Amino acid sequence: MIAPVLPLQQSPEYARTLRALGLGLRCGEGHGMRWLLQTRRLPLVGTVSLISRGPILGAATLPPDWLALCREGSRGPLLLNADGLPPDRLRAEGFWPLLTPATLAMLPLSTETEMRAAMHGKWRNRLNRSAAHGLQIRRLPFSASHWLLSAEAQQARRKRYRALPPTLVAAFAKANPGAAQIWEARHEGQPAAAIAILRHGPTATWQIGVSHAQGRACCAMNALLWAAMRWLACKGHTTLDLGMLNCDAAPGLTRFKLGTGAKPHRLGGTWLHHPMIAPLAHHLPDRLAR
Repeated sequence: MIAPVLPLQQSPEYARTLRALGLGLRCGEGHGMRWLLQTRRLPLVGTVSLISRGPILGAATLPPDWLALCREGSRGPLLLNADGLPPDRLRAEGFWPLLTPATLAMLPLSTETEMRAAMHGKWRNRLNRSAAHGLQIRRLPFSASHWLLSAEAQQARRKRYRALPPTLVAAFAKANPGAAQIWEARHEGQPAAAIAILRHGPTATWQIGVSHAQGRACCAMNALLWAAMRWLACKGHTTLDLGMLNCDAAPGLTRFKLGTGAKPHRLGGTWLHHPMIAPLAHHLPDRLAR
């Protein structure tokens, strides 16, 4: 039996990380579901709650009282990054749609033969070519002093994207020994590329990836990801979350992720629930609720 996908944001490892950072957190379980709810107090707004990619369901459908269970009596704003929850049900509960759904790349992990067979031909060819460049690849426990962290911060500024804060990744590694790993590729002794992966239950998440010019020339990212895929599969992980797909802003990265054999997984969008405005959500035009 294949273990279910466990999103990073709903994992016990993530909960331990948030507690270590002293952030507001409530974990709940009941009626065939589990959830991790983050809380934060904002000026003028009060306490805002967030459920990201939850709740985790043990059955095919939501229990009737799922919202009351998750709220635990809270009356403030609740943000929900939905994953697998039907939009009609959310509207019926009084949720307002805020952001359209994102799409993730989810890579099944299995035997080497099966994973190679699932790769696109060009991706497999680049992996084969990487072996001819004499890359030195090694796996390391996560360290906040590794060059990957500063290189990724520079990359985020250059490409104008927001990543998980390095302090949170470092806290994850400290709170969950062995759960954060770095794979590094060097060419002629110089850093070429590196990735950081977070492990949580049956799932793992590719969190950070940087490739220098020499790394791109040597197809180092293909080699690193292949090394990580094999190691994770041997450790019992069944899925590697490669993160969001963005065909418009990052078409090359999208092709790279899907070339591994990953499958697109569409999330349910971001929704807002507040008891004061929930009754009005039922009257939203259909085009606004999609």
